[in-house]
Amino acid sequence: MAIFEGAGVALITPFLENGDVDFDKLAELVEEQIAGGTDAIIVCGTTGEASTMTHEEDEQVIAFVCEKVAHRIPVIAGTGSNCTREAVAKSIAAEKAGADGLLLVTPYYNKATQKGLIRHFTEIAGCVKIPVILYNIPGRTGVAMSPSTIVTLCKEVPNIVGVKEASGNISAVAELMHLADGCVDLYSGNDDQIVPILSLGGKGVISVLSNVAPRQTHEICEAFFQGDVKESCRKQLEALPLIQALFCEVNPIPVKAAMNLMGKNVGPLRMPLTEMEPQNQERLAKAMREYGILD
Repeated sequence: MAIFEGAGVALITPFLENGDVDFDKLAELVEEQIAGGTDAIIVCGTTGEASTMTHEEDEQVIAFVCEKVAHRIPVIAGTGSNCTREAVAKSIAAEKAGADGLLLVTPYYNKATQKGLIRHFTEIAGCVKIPVILYNIPGRTGVAMSPSTIVTLCKEVPNIVGVKEASGNISAVAELMHLADGCVDLYSGNDDQIVPILSLGGKGVISVLSNVAPRQTHEICEAFFQGDVKESCRKQLEALPLIQALFCEVNPIPVKAAMNLMGKNVGPLRMPLTEMEPQNQERLAKAMREYGILD
């Protein structure tokens, strides 16, 4: 059984003006997401700015979110690293904190071979009992998992159950699902490809859009699963201008700007990320107004 089906939010991490994690705001965001129909919370991922958080902060945020969610919906912790030992330690800590699953990104910068990827993920998964979702995002990491590598891992490692696919390569995703023969739980890593991924047998999306439109993102998936593909597609296309605006600068710069425009006061970004350019913020605000989430 999949860890979740539907729309999981790739949750931002709110910061205070001094750069510390804003745990009070984080608690508010968790409750808003659950009330908005989000199907899972993914914490300490790319959108959560985990790359600029310390190991201690990672552990604190994951434990805090697990406690606040209290098993109402699944919590999936981002514990990937380009150092296998570090990823093992982070994954063990997340399991102890109560995470329901892990999201493991491909090792960045090292550019491991496919053999190296198999050994890396096998080592990490073998140190925990909770299920693992792989994360294929070559545009950020510089290395892509081949469809056959993903299938090998899902077939040979009992608790590796699926993949978040953010390569944007629909042909590769189709090849993956052809080879998988049902053994891979597939999630879209791109908000503009939810319906295409679902049509290939996907279980849902791990979504940036859900930070600002949790109900609407959930409904894209819900309509598809209920057999109303036309309505699902309509909702996907309706959201497209906003999705494009949310990625007109590198994620999570726009989504944090959007949440601040909505009055959520999620605070600043951590360097080296910088605040959104004024012309792009205007574009974002316009898309938000047209989508009906900003007055």
